[in-house]
Amino acid sequence: MATHTETALYSPYGAFELKARYQRNFLYGTLIMVAVVILIVAVSWLISKMGEVEAISDQVHVIKTVAELGPPPTIAKKPPQVKVEAPQLSAPKVGIPKPVADDEVLDEDVVLATRDEMAEIVAPDITTESSGDIVVDIDEDEFFPGMDDFVAVEKQAEFIDRVKPKYPRLAEQAGIEGKVWIKVLVDLDGSVREAVIYKSSGTAALDKAALDVAKENKFKPAIQNGRPVRTWVAYDVDFIL
Repeated sequence: MATHTETALYSPYGAFELKARYQRNFLYGTLIMVAVVILIVAVSWLISKMGEVEAISDQVHVIKTVAELGPPPTIAKKPPQVKVEAPQLSAPKVGIPKPVADDEVLDEDVVLATRDEMAEIVAPDITTESSGDIVVDIDEDEFFPGMDDFVAVEKQAEFIDRVKPKYPRLAEQAGIEGKVWIKVLVDLDGSVREAVIYKSSGTAALDKAALDVAKENKFKPAIQNGRPVRTWVAYDVDFIL
């Protein structure tokens, strides 16, 4: 049987109480710490928001009258002035001109026509209608339109005799095919006065073969007001094996 001293020294009562309250004390401490952290964060957030509200309130200007509006921004804010340096001009070497008499002025480059020479100049033959418009009489037989000029016609030029070009030998042996666009100026009698390559086939031999026979073609000329007129006509030449 143990003595009274040994029973008090080795009694399990203290250890049992600590172990029984350990989980509860740990939970209380954790909850208190989380609450303290949340409180600190909330206080910091409130302080920052209060600072932003004060800054916005300082920037707000309450306008009570129309006079406080001021001029529009486009008038109040002037564009920046660009500094332009003055050009550096060299001083004249001959100095300031001095007035002299007309007899002392010498200018060999200027030739003035006399009154008789001015009278001999003939003005162009231009007639004026009653409406005031200037009419220049140009012979239609001498008018040759440009390749891109518009010519009003009642009836377009048509082929009468179309000559087929000869297939180039080297292009035929190489198996090259293509399409060439030719533009010709049809004269008053239906003959071809000029011929140019309007759109190339990409092969020089095919272009040359089509252009060589272009002037051999015969057309029925375009008609305007019952008379033949010169016009440009575009047509294609196909080289197909």
